[in-house]
Amino acid sequence: MKTAKYPEKIAALWTTFLLGTLFHTQLGLMPLFHGQSIVESHQTSNLDPIFWGMLLFFLLPMLAIIGVNFSESRSLRKAHFWLTILYSVLNLAHLIADLLVRPIAWYQIALMAILLIIGLILNLVSYQWLRLAIANPRHLSESH
Repeated sequence: MKTAKYPEKIAALWTTFLLGTLFHTQLGLMPLFHGQSIVESHQTSNLDPIFWGMLLFFLLPMLAIIGVNFSESRSLRKAHFWLTILYSVLNLAHLIADLLVRPIAWYQIALMAILLIIGLILNLVSYQWLRLAIANPRHLSESH
């Protein structure tokens, strides 16, 4: 793998993940652009909690991108690593949930599998960045 700086690798992976997540949402809405309906909820309900959850889901990686590029602290690296683990678990759960929807949209499954792989790579790079801080505390004061 090319020897880029860890924050740059992490930012690239988070950005790719966020773009893939946006595309996943767009794919779900594509039938609307072709005159077809999409699955609707059984009743009208307050969607605010869902929208706040989606905002949080996108906001945390955006803050992570900023954080890893502006701080080298060990505590940030540790929190970031666990954030990547959480997102991988959520991705796996979402992939499984998509497999339970009938009919199965295989293009969505393929995209979710790719996002899961990106997430696992993000876990690995984040872990390597954390291990660097643990193995060499002086590295925190040097260039990343």
